[in-house]
Amino acid sequence: MLDRDGYRPNVGIIIVNHRNEVFWGKRVREHSWQFPQGGIKYGETPEQAMYRELHEETGLKAEHVRILGRTRDWLRYDVPREWIKRDFRGNYRGQKQIWFLLRLVGRDCDVRLRCSEHPEFDAWRWHDYWVPLDSVIEFKREVYSLALNELSRLLFARDIDGSRRQRPRRDAGAAATARPASVDPKPAAPPQIDSGYPAD
Repeated sequence: MLDRDGYRPNVGIIIVNHRNEVFWGKRVREHSWQFPQGGIKYGETPEQAMYRELHEETGLKAEHVRILGRTRDWLRYDVPREWIKRDFRGNYRGQKQIWFLLRLVGRDCDVRLRCSEHPEFDAWRWHDYWVPLDSVIEFKREVYSLALNELSRLLFARDIDGSRRQRPRRDAGAAATARPASVDPKPAAPPQIDSGYPAD
């Protein structure tokens, strides 16, 4: 299902835990990492598609998460011609996405990566919200940066005068910020490897 400009409607999903770290998934048998995402089927609303994709790719259900917000408008990226199947060349340009920010209210053990016949991820981990985007395929990086920046306003506390405390804008590929000093520094956790797949 394409719009008249050649973009396929899609949803992107940013899941955060109580530390505001993001769910970061490793694509099956690849060394690239990304957020869950997927197409919107005919007749679905973006929210319905989000819950379906969430379960298919992470095993999480509606009761495991709480919606914090979504992007106001569609965010678009073009797919390079060499990545487009020959049958779709000339019509398909790329994806237009609504991004959702979700708070995990369940537990880490609720994540199950093999809930569909064709799993998207074979490992996952929690990462600082300003995750470096150099492990994301290049043509998606700008949209990731736009989504993270727009949705970050929903996570950060307001100052005493009621104004929202500003977080520094992060560009695609920038290094992750350190945790606040009030949090005991810990070494980065290894990826969570889903049973049934060998670790790459």
